[in-house]
Amino acid sequence: MRQPLPFALTKDKTFFESLNDWIGDVFYDELPEKGYDLRDEQIFMSFQIEQALKEKSVLFAEAGVGTGKTMAYLLPAIAYARYTGKPALISCADETLIEQLVKKGGDVDRLNDLFDLNLDVRLAKSRDQYLCLQRLEGAKKRIDEDFVFDIEDSLPEFVNKTYSMQNTYPYGERSSYPEVTDEEWQQVNYHPIQNCNACELRNKCGQTIHRNHYRQATDLVICSHDFLMEHIWTKETRKREGQTPLLPEFSQIVLDEGHLLEFAAQRALTYEVQESTLQDVTESILSDGMREKTLNMIEQTIDLHNDFFRLLRIHTVKSDEDRKAITKDPELVKVGNMLVRHIDLMLEEFVFEGELFTIPEYELRLAEEYFEQYIFSMRLFVEEGDAVTWLEIKDEIETLVIMPRLVTDILDEKLFDGKIPIIFSSATLSIQKDFTYLSDSLGIDKFQSFSVPSPFEYEDVMKIFKHPLEQQQKFERVYDLFSSGDQTLVLFTSKVDMDNFKKSLPLDHQYAIEFEGDRELSTVVKEFQQGNFQILCSYHLWEGLDLPGEALTKVIIVDLPFPPKDPVFDAKRKFSNNPLEEIDLPFMQLRIQQGIGRLIRSSKDYGEIHLLVNEEELRVEHLWETILPVPAENF
Repeated sequence: MRQPLPFALTKDKTFFESLNDWIGDVFYDELPEKGYDLRDEQIFMSFQIEQALKEKSVLFAEAGVGTGKTMAYLLPAIAYARYTGKPALISCADETLIEQLVKKGGDVDRLNDLFDLNLDVRLAKSRDQYLCLQRLEGAKKRIDEDFVFDIEDSLPEFVNKTYSMQNTYPYGERSSYPEVTDEEWQQVNYHPIQNCNACELRNKCGQTIHRNHYRQATDLVICSHDFLMEHIWTKETRKREGQTPLLPEFSQIVLDEGHLLEFAAQRALTYEVQESTLQDVTESILSDGMREKTLNMIEQTIDLHNDFFRLLRIHTVKSDEDRKAITKDPELVKVGNMLVRHIDLMLEEFVFEGELFTIPEYELRLAEEYFEQYIFSMRLFVEEGDAVTWLEIKDEIETLVIMPRLVTDILDEKLFDGKIPIIFSSATLSIQKDFTYLSDSLGIDKFQSFSVPSPFEYEDVMKIFKHPLEQQQKFERVYDLFSSGDQTLVLFTSKVDMDNFKKSLPLDHQYAIEFEGDRELSTVVKEFQQGNFQILCSYHLWEGLDLPGEALTKVIIVDLPFPPKDPVFDAKRKFSNNPLEEIDLPFMQLRIQQGIGRLIRSSKDYGEIHLLVNEEELRVEHLWETILPVPAENF
């Protein structure tokens, strides 16, 4: 039910004049009375956001750690949502940060209690964060592992009912299965190959029930950048096909950790082709009544597809990076073109099979949708254009990934069109108060911006140590640093590096260590904050992680976070006049500021940052020492 505005409107004042007065009353009077510090930076930020709402502009709101950014944007966001009758959309970097925002005692919960707002807050997570009943059934037939049956036993009673259901409720989120590893979850979660519209289990699906739930939100819908981008890209297509868009209409967007939006936009526009998936799809439609011509075409398609991936492996550039570049050899392109032509003809045969009812309708629609997407992806690969391509292991499967080089034109058309206000919020949006890197990467020409510093006296509470080392000595130094007993976050630049460190640990080590991916991440973060284990190793938690007090007193940065030498960044470098200054350096500077920002989250925090730097990283010390909050000392 829609709630009233948190302040009264009068005839002699506009909404925005009343909002301005209310923000002033809250920050200058009400919060100090409730024991909160008066922070000029926080008040300034909230007034700037109010102005951006009024003008429907893009605002880069950079405010240092400890400013109280979340409360600064939530107050005007909630009021504007109730004024317009449409919820505010809060978009976070990932699902872990969503959980932190809405956790018990978090900013949303605290704000709700402070002002008795009766907030209606609902979560809209990415589709791969939900269980898929069809894939769970497939996993039961494929693998005999406890986690599959544990998930099945946890399903609500209504899932297995065959009669009319009266009461359903949201279920099946990734966070509901904390002990399931990421690799296990990828066996049973939603996968893009699933044709949800044709699924007979759709009305019992947890994802469907969640979507119906969050579409009714009146105050706040909280999602990830990935899901927001998927919504943006698919909105018009879904409307044309008679489907409801993934997200409801909203009054504004707040992009928390908004500097990561470009990567989410790129991910949302990628197309994937996997070797094993094609065979799985074709096997699902094989039936005794199928015509011999169709069976032969399916067999030829599988052979061509396997030939393509055999050539793909041959022409993949060897690299330690997750994304491996591909040399477009003429023979590889030739087989890709043959596949496109052949599948076009095979789809025509599927039409005849559909008329003869030899293939069940669900499997046929699934196959047709898959092969249409396959053709589209393969055409992008074989044609000369702006697409960036690479080979990557996803869900333990070799995957050809095709992505448009630039997303700026599409973002300009579909997101930054001036119809709604958009607020970027982060402690690191600029390089020394210059927002050019972010605005250029997103294609934003017109924007407002401000930068306010952190209120913390870093010299009194933080020490930064640099460790000059040979690269091969870094893992041993990380291990040595554990002996202090501090609650420690170890940040790696990639999953490969983290896994290599994990393998390097002595088998008889005595430390309580958790690695990202071994369990559901938000649960791991919660247990780390409670002190259940000493060391958390991660390659994702460079931003947004909020662990105040004794929960975190040491951060180890194993390598300077320069962007990888992979096809995506190589494409950006190729089109840059000065790749070091325009691509590599700004990325690293933003990232290292984010990593350091994990340590000091409140006025009572203290601790150490340890930077492990090899000879090459020391040679560019002048490029990163200037952005450190305190000078680095030699360890």
